[in-house]
Amino acid sequence: MPRPSVSPRLVFTAAVSLGALCLSALPAAATATPAQIATSKTNGVAYLKSLQAADGSYASGGLSNEWAFSALASAGTAAVDVTPGGDASKNARTVYRALLATASWPSAEPVVTDYERATLNAYAAGIDPARVSSSRNLIGDIYGYWQNAEPGYFGPSANFNGTVFATLALGGARTRAGAQRIPQALRDSLVTRIRANQHNDGGWNYSKAEGDPAALAATSDIDMTGAAMAALCVSGVPDTDTDITQAKAFLKSKLVPTSGAFNAMFGVNTDSNSWAVSGLNACGVNPQTGDFLTSAGKTPVDFLISQQFSPGGGFKYLPGDTAPSAYASIDGLRAVAGGGFTTAPPVPATSGAPQWVAESAFTSGAPTKLALTVDDGSGGLKVCSVAFTPTGTTATLGALLDAATAGATPSGCVGGVTPSSGTGAITSLNGKANSGTNTWKVSIDGSAFAGATRAKVLNAGDTVALRRGA
Repeated sequence: MPRPSVSPRLVFTAAVSLGALCLSALPAAATATPAQIATSKTNGVAYLKSLQAADGSYASGGLSNEWAFSALASAGTAAVDVTPGGDASKNARTVYRALLATASWPSAEPVVTDYERATLNAYAAGIDPARVSSSRNLIGDIYGYWQNAEPGYFGPSANFNGTVFATLALGGARTRAGAQRIPQALRDSLVTRIRANQHNDGGWNYSKAEGDPAALAATSDIDMTGAAMAALCVSGVPDTDTDITQAKAFLKSKLVPTSGAFNAMFGVNTDSNSWAVSGLNACGVNPQTGDFLTSAGKTPVDFLISQQFSPGGGFKYLPGDTAPSAYASIDGLRAVAGGGFTTAPPVPATSGAPQWVAESAFTSGAPTKLALTVDDGSGGLKVCSVAFTPTGTTATLGALLDAATAGATPSGCVGGVTPSSGTGAITSLNGKANSGTNTWKVSIDGSAFAGATRAKVLNAGDTVALRRGA
């Protein structure tokens, strides 16, 4: 059956019974020390390693444990170093990359969050998400869900969750050199939508609130507040920004003084605490000082460590649980380790293993796609995924624009280009001609904008941005 299009969590955890709303946290230990955090990380990594299947996988159809890659990376463990029984040929990164490159992945009825989740975790695993293979470009996959009728949203706008995680994926999964791969105009559009959905209490929910006074007045969700905060911060919004300050105040208002837990929508639980802490981490806010050190001397990190089994290393979801939860353990480790929702992969310990893997060349005659933005300089931003079939191991900007003119997802990205052939400079695009210093320029993977020509060489996975301006 089709997956639901609206979910408070990308991991699609099952809803908690109403009885959980009445549960209170068990007493937590004193404020977590660096030594306690280090022990928590060591034990948490050991538990996550135990979740690896015999074939080396963490992800499969439906619910999966692939979020483990972001948690492992936050704790300093490279996915390529995680192997079943020491079999390096089945290391977690290689197996995950092979899964993502499969034509049938993720399903016959994918949703945008499939690609967002994969982008965040591929990046943490050391797989360039735009270059999983010559045909799999996760950035291009996400671009295909841009909403022309509601610019700034990815996927159905009612599922605001999809736009938050598009922002996290596109802003957080940088290039291998650490640069922002998407243009400022796209980041600005995403930030505008996230700001418009902030509730009156300073937080966010997983569903759309923009333009709906009742929704904006509703109580926010702890989980999505953490995710939305992180989305703003990975897009360049400083932690001193008014919207971030209001979000911190909302989280502070939900703190349980005696434990450091947050009173969440589904009651006190590890996942909600973890998402809030990951949001604070992504914004550079210490979750153990200032507003998040309670009057009883407890912090959200204290609560998380109190939820961890020792020496097993797994985290329980609810305080009263007697066994660990895989999802809670993944979320808990990522938060305690100081991670946001993704992080650059650590240098592998495995001899000879590179920090990153990526496909740099097209396969001639094999269908592929690239991510494209077109900014006319007057507020007309177009975003699309362009499917085309290269005739060599590289392609040209002219070939990409020709393919986009013939058809792109969503449609209307490129309505015409001059010249329509040859190798020369692009003089007009979408009816906007060069004029004086306002000319069409191109940027690849966040590079400086330079004059756009049809002959500009493109490689597999390039994120292409066109802009008309000085």
